[in-house]
Amino acid sequence: MAELYPSIQPYKTGKLNVSDLHTIYYEEVGNSEGKPAIFLHGGPGGGINAAYRQYFNPEQWRLILFDQRGCGQSTPHAELAENTTWHLVQDIETLRKYLKIDQWVVFGGSWGSTLSLAYSQTHPEACKGLILRGIFLLRQKELKWFYQEGTSYIFPDAWEQFIKPIPVEERHDFIAAYYKRLCSPDRNIRIEAAKAWSIWEGSTSRLYPDPNAAENFGRDNFADAFARIECHYFMNKGFLENEDQLLHHIDRIRHLPAVIVQGRYDVVCPMTSAWELHQAWPEAEFVVVPDAGHSMMEPGIRSALIEATDKFVRI
Repeated sequence: MAELYPSIQPYKTGKLNVSDLHTIYYEEVGNSEGKPAIFLHGGPGGGINAAYRQYFNPEQWRLILFDQRGCGQSTPHAELAENTTWHLVQDIETLRKYLKIDQWVVFGGSWGSTLSLAYSQTHPEACKGLILRGIFLLRQKELKWFYQEGTSYIFPDAWEQFIKPIPVEERHDFIAAYYKRLCSPDRNIRIEAAKAWSIWEGSTSRLYPDPNAAENFGRDNFADAFARIECHYFMNKGFLENEDQLLHHIDRIRHLPAVIVQGRYDVVCPMTSAWELHQAWPEAEFVVVPDAGHSMMEPGIRSALIEATDKFVRI
């Protein structure tokens, strides 16, 4: 099993105004003369953390990480206005040009895989390759599986906590019911919903559940952005032209080297989506981790991702 690289501090951090409303926080890590890569975090609304830096050899990579609109250290916090997939695609390209990078490897997991596909299909000329994990194509069947009926059968104990804030008469559409509460002017209503939404995802992300999920995912500031922004995107169907858009446009990036890493027992982003992406894009390397769920922190997924970054630094 490949282990994480040692913890490392950024050699540069900054704030970049990407609109009159939004400012994004970014950091550069590793070797300023190394191979450029961009890390796209999950959620949407998840933000970056220090562990993400450790998936890349710091002697060989110039790694760029940033907090997407409305989360982490980007401002304004939990803001939904001017916050769509295509605003984020534009931000990635704005950041690339600002940092004077010609091409970079794009690394993204979960929602980050969605955004990686959207970005690379819009700007294939800027990409050297893709490393994707926990594939999420933002289709209705994926959302219904996780937020309505499916994962609930595997984690009925965690599901019981997820549905608590929602009255019985609204439970036919949990995403809509949560969206109403996550947009409430009453902070108490909003935070109760945000914590329940976020803890549900944290509680189901690993093959062996994380005993610290409630603590890690239930922090007020994190949960507020994570839940609000996720639900906003899901209510708007990812702002995609149609739900198979990312599969239909694979030809735009088929020439790029790519690897798809998927946990066999991922119940957040079930393997069927990775399988369908693999069928549409057989040229991409497909790695199924047999003893893992969704989290990139699980040993098998961690190892496969580090092996991928070690390989891709040479392309």
